[in-house]
Amino acid sequence: MAKEHFNWKGLFVNEESEKTSKEETINPTNSTNTEINKFPESPNSFQPTESATTNPFLKEIFDVYEKGFESLNQSGFDFFEMYKSVISVGATNPQSYQMAFTMGKTINPELSKSFLLEKSKYYTDEIEKVYSKYDATGISRKNDLGNAIIAEKGNLTKTISDLESKIAEFQNELIKNKAELEKIDYKNKEQFSEIQLKIEANNLAKKKILDSINIVITGINQYL
Repeated sequence: MAKEHFNWKGLFVNEESEKTSKEETINPTNSTNTEINKFPESPNSFQPTESATTNPFLKEIFDVYEKGFESLNQSGFDFFEMYKSVISVGATNPQSYQMAFTMGKTINPELSKSFLLEKSKYYTDEIEKVYSKYDATGISRKNDLGNAIIAEKGNLTKTISDLESKIAEFQNELIKNKAELEKIDYKNKEQFSEIQLKIEANNLAKKKILDSINIVITGINQYL
């Protein structure tokens, strides 16, 4: 990976409350190329669908995937340049594939359909690796929070049970702990919901970019 843009600092971590924690880093993989691709941006790439606009984290995660995909670009004309060129003209237009392929041939005379399809696997595999990492992170954080809530409820429930056996002596403490128990779900509702929304955004962002890539792969198979 040329540059690491798949780095969601604070995505599942509250930076204010955990800013003293060790910052996570992701090591770049197999390429050192930093060449900036010159193809025009797609006018409709990575745009949230209408049904997905209720997730407040979706645009942020779409942007992460888009920048991460850009960072994967390797030297020379390969699937990345083919993808960018085809998307800019129209992924459903057969002529866009022929035009991009012809242009690619002027850069790399040995360019072939099989080479493009082979390189497309590199990009999809890298995106899948990143998706799996953050999907696991989100699920882990969600499970940790759920377990913490269960444990906290269990501890308070036991305390309440003990206090109820001594109600005359500990009536005030019993009332206090019951109030704390009732607050647990409300206290954690916002954080729990935020993590769930980020997991959903990660799923949607991965699907969106892979759907876009698969359109081009299908076009290459059909029109080249």
